[in-house]
Amino acid sequence: MDWLKKIPGVGPWVVRLMTTHAWRSYERLDRVKWTRLAAAMTFISFVALFPLLTLAAAIGAATLSAQQQKDLQDKLAEQVPGISDQLDINGLVQNAGAIGLVAGVLLLITGIGWVGQMRDCLRAVWELPDSEENPLLRKLKDGGILVGLGGAALLTIAVSGLASTAMGWSARHVGLDESGWGSTLLQGAAFAVAVLADLLVLLYMLTLLPGVEPPRRRLIVAVLIGAVGFELLKTLLSGYMRGVASKSMYGAFGVPIALLLWINFTSKLLLYSAAWTATPGEGQDREAAGQDAPDEPAGSREPAGSRGGRDPGAPESRGISGDGASGPAAASGG
Repeated sequence: MDWLKKIPGVGPWVVRLMTTHAWRSYERLDRVKWTRLAAAMTFISFVALFPLLTLAAAIGAATLSAQQQKDLQDKLAEQVPGISDQLDINGLVQNAGAIGLVAGVLLLITGIGWVGQMRDCLRAVWELPDSEENPLLRKLKDGGILVGLGGAALLTIAVSGLASTAMGWSARHVGLDESGWGSTLLQGAAFAVAVLADLLVLLYMLTLLPGVEPPRRRLIVAVLIGAVGFELLKTLLSGYMRGVASKSMYGAFGVPIALLLWINFTSKLLLYSAAWTATPGEGQDREAAGQDAPDEPAGSREPAGSRGGRDPGAPESRGISGDGASGPAAASGG
């Protein structure tokens, strides 16, 4: 992008942009081939998504009442149109045990693989080597991380759902118009609560999963970027699925394609947040460059002429004349 620096009026802005932390974070991502990392994360996340949805639907179908099951199906139809139409709630209720067991086993297998893949991709952003552990011990550890991450995700979903319900209840009892400023303010408050809930998952993903301890300031900024971006992507996905994906020319493939795109964008957002935490400040870059410089022998740092006032590179300093004579003969000129 050096040619952009030469454009009148635009060049100074480009130069300023390329000195920011945001740009240096992107350069790190480009160096570690982040599109490949995002592709790997997208694939394993898409594979692990369906056992998760099936297990959640089976648990919900077995524990909810008939009216709650109908409300659940209506809610799914609002959030993910296309997929909810394929769910047979009655069939899930009648076979909840078998479906839950199969989905749970598949989720455990794919979830452990997902944790390992995500950890390796995030460590690649930090340019760290693969951890050398006992494979069995690492799988057990990944299983524990999966359980902890699932608990954090459930907590964020519960907080976000409670906030949304509370905002809707408040709007109905206060009598706010759905298109008025008061309703918009409540929606903004619900969005803020959802962002705060997402911070917990991102803190887990950016520190405990790759096993790093980034500086607090960079970590806070990174999790804010990730949380706000995730909620915006979720809002865009919901609107796209309701208005476009379920009615697109792709037919039954519209929703899976939209999910793939959303998972890919979310993976790239997570990678960028990780790059933000892994990229040192501009002053720290210079300090690291000075520390990484190879140590020179002590004698090689002596200034020219320090040994007896003569240049070490001159023939006289070695007692050798220009024609090959040495010793007293060289000093006397022959």
